[in-house]
Amino acid sequence: MAINERVSRLLEQYRIEYELLPHREAFTSQEIAQSVHVPGRMLAKVVVVREPSGGHLMVVVPAACRVDLDVLTRQTGRPGLVLADEEELRRLFPDCELGAMPPFGRLYDMPMVLDRCVEKAPVIFFQAGNHHEVVRMKTEAFLELARPLAGEFCVCGEEARAKG
Repeated sequence: MAINERVSRLLEQYRIEYELLPHREAFTSQEIAQSVHVPGRMLAKVVVVREPSGGHLMVVVPAACRVDLDVLTRQTGRPGLVLADEEELRRLFPDCELGAMPPFGRLYDMPMVLDRCVEKAPVIFFQAGNHHEVVRMKTEAFLELARPLAGEFCVCGEEARAKG
């Protein structure tokens, strides 16, 4: 599977400069970051959460971090958030390999929130539908295109490992 058709069309439509970087097949965000030789803080990871109403929210954090659902709940005002399961991800992202969703909620009619620490790097890397390629583009262009809500809800580094 090559770059996701929706992502490709979006980037081409807005004439966004990007680079597609192939890498050995990898499934965890940290493995992917290592495969393309970038720090985990520069690779955006997509986490999908479900609301009690059945709606979903796309959450984007650095690969080296995890989402603190309690903080996310407080910041978004959306109580009862839980991680989406694999079956939901297959249904929500039928054109992506499982776990390789691109960080563009608008492509899937899903609200999107981005942890502010993702905004700090000048370039961003992200999976675009498969487990063997990542997209590299300027963070500024990504933010203009993705139009996410921003917050601070990730736990990184040693703190993330300690909290499990």
